[in-house]
Amino acid sequence: MADAAALPNAPSSRRSTVEPGEWRALKNWLLVWVVLANAGFALMYFVGSPPRFFEIMVFGAVGLVVRKRSYAVQLAAFLAMMAFSLLSFIAGLFNLGMASLTHSIMFFAELDVSQSIEYVAGSILVAALILVAGLIMRRPTSFEDQRMTLLAAGATLSLALVDLYMGYGMRGHYNRVAAAGAPFESAIENSNIVPASGALERNLLVVMVESMGVPVGNEEMDALLFRRFDNAGVKSRFEVSRGTTTYYSSTTSGEIRELCGRWGEYHDLRENADRGCLPAKFAEQGVPTTAYHSFDGKFFDRNLWYPNIGFQHAHFREALAEGGAERCGGVFPGVCDRDVPAQIAGRLKETEEPQFVYWLSVNSHLPVPLESNLDVENCERISPVLAKDYPMICRQFAIWDAMDAALVKEILAPDFPATDILIVGDHMPPYFDRHNRQQFAPDRVPWLLLKWRG
Repeated sequence: MADAAALPNAPSSRRSTVEPGEWRALKNWLLVWVVLANAGFALMYFVGSPPRFFEIMVFGAVGLVVRKRSYAVQLAAFLAMMAFSLLSFIAGLFNLGMASLTHSIMFFAELDVSQSIEYVAGSILVAALILVAGLIMRRPTSFEDQRMTLLAAGATLSLALVDLYMGYGMRGHYNRVAAAGAPFESAIENSNIVPASGALERNLLVVMVESMGVPVGNEEMDALLFRRFDNAGVKSRFEVSRGTTTYYSSTTSGEIRELCGRWGEYHDLRENADRGCLPAKFAEQGVPTTAYHSFDGKFFDRNLWYPNIGFQHAHFREALAEGGAERCGGVFPGVCDRDVPAQIAGRLKETEEPQFVYWLSVNSHLPVPLESNLDVENCERISPVLAKDYPMICRQFAIWDAMDAALVKEILAPDFPATDILIVGDHMPPYFDRHNRQQFAPDRVPWLLLKWRG
């Protein structure tokens, strides 16, 4: 009777027991699809990083779907999700839309990542994580028990919520892409540098400075930004004013903002002309239009779309080097920005008729390495405070200071022609770490207007 009474409880007892193999499979799965999949990104929690709630959840969901498939399928899925996570991370860090970043992949070969210890270390770490994940994947990762599935999903959700919490205070600093209907403004518009008639009275020079943001709560940076223009010589020739404007996305979006007066990207401009852009309007009036860029013209297809927005002439890295500019290294190896103002001044002196000239710099693109002919090694000469507390920011200011000094030298020359000058940032400096990134406004860039007195 006792045995008979015990029989009805036996199936229930078996159902409540989880087989040891199930626990081992869950452990292996968690190591691959939760721990190793996110370990590299989680290290950034201590310094700041773009939010990854969606990426963590998708990574875990894909892992659950493929856990019963072959090793090859699991490995392919892991590689695909790691690539997606990396691209999404980069997009968030540099305020790029995924579509823009996808277009950018073809240009990665132009970069010299060996100049950045951050990029080298990150590449090694990702490779190591993929290798370890591939080895663990050879162990059993397929569990059948629904309770194991719930635990796996719960672990994934928990990490995603931790990520959401860790990045809560930095939400506005990442993924700045203009939504449909976003109110528009630009430095060109705010400064009123273009006459209401649309006709130039004198030369117009627009300088877009790579990664120049608006300092926030830092008096030292406020004092250093544009300091070269705060002198009697400049003020005797120019009316000096300054302000800020909204930015979205990356450098090319900043160019469209200022040159075409709208939010957007360059992709359609590679094959289609936009006669509403400022250079095109000037060209139609017979005003010579010239663009300068310190990097390769093929990067982001500027050699294709600059003509389509109205530039009649364009001078890129090789042409500037042939014109006498030294070469400067970095992740984006180009010519030295400090050598470009002399060539621009030479261009402006060629004719007495008004010209429109545009220059996009490159040397201050992050990260800024030591050496590489950038002249940033002894940053204490710029600011002992920044050199101590914000060494990378100090290097950026050193590059901007050299650019500004070279520009001031040219515009104060006796034979420099009447020219209105607008200097504006493209986007905030996209620092990896919270310590540096929080020194700049997440949504604004500065501009300085030098309006010719006459």
